[in-house]
Amino acid sequence: MSVDMAMPAEMVRGASVAPRSTMPSILSDIYQPENNIAIWQRPLSSEMTAHIKNMLQEGQPLALVQSVTPANAAEWIRNRLSDYECADALGEDIGLIVDMFCCLFDLQQVGLRLTALDKPMCPKFHVDQIPCRLVTTYVGSATEWLSNDDVDRRKLGAGAQGMADHLSGLFDNEQRINQMQSGDVALLKGGGWEGNEQTGLVHRSPELISNERRLLLTLDFI
Repeated sequence: MSVDMAMPAEMVRGASVAPRSTMPSILSDIYQPENNIAIWQRPLSSEMTAHIKNMLQEGQPLALVQSVTPANAAEWIRNRLSDYECADALGEDIGLIVDMFCCLFDLQQVGLRLTALDKPMCPKFHVDQIPCRLVTTYVGSATEWLSNDDVDRRKLGAGAQGMADHLSGLFDNEQRINQMQSGDVALLKGGGWEGNEQTGLVHRSPELISNERRLLLTLDFI
């Protein structure tokens, strides 16, 4: 898959670290040293969304974890979700995203996790000590994050002294919190990216509304 480096990017608050665009080529902006997130904003088809919601409403546990390649990702998803109407569309979409991720980082395979969640997986703001992670929420509330200029990193982890994020001094008010939308595909640069050790993206799982279930996809380097 070719990546057009000339596509324009819209900048959100904290412009030096948050390029976003409706074009998938925006994901290549993660290579810019000043960026620790890049967001491809995209709508999902109403049909696929409805089918995913139907799957989630059944309430069955779903936690698919596998090393996949661009050649086998779509079929693997289809086989694992063969009982559901969303299997073909979701398999095709995930196969495309795996192909993009591998192309962008010159990878032969990736670690895939597709999970249905009914509670926050990582409810406190934190930094992942990995090079880079792809995240997308197909249904439900999506990932929240803070721009570098809006966070006091001394209040992460033990520095919060056990206090909740909104009380610890990590950020000065909740308007500083940015949130992705369902369907968005984002690359989150972590502390394991060479040269980004002190500026990994600060992010967390969203608080879910009553009876809400999310479908979250993550891809990681192997």
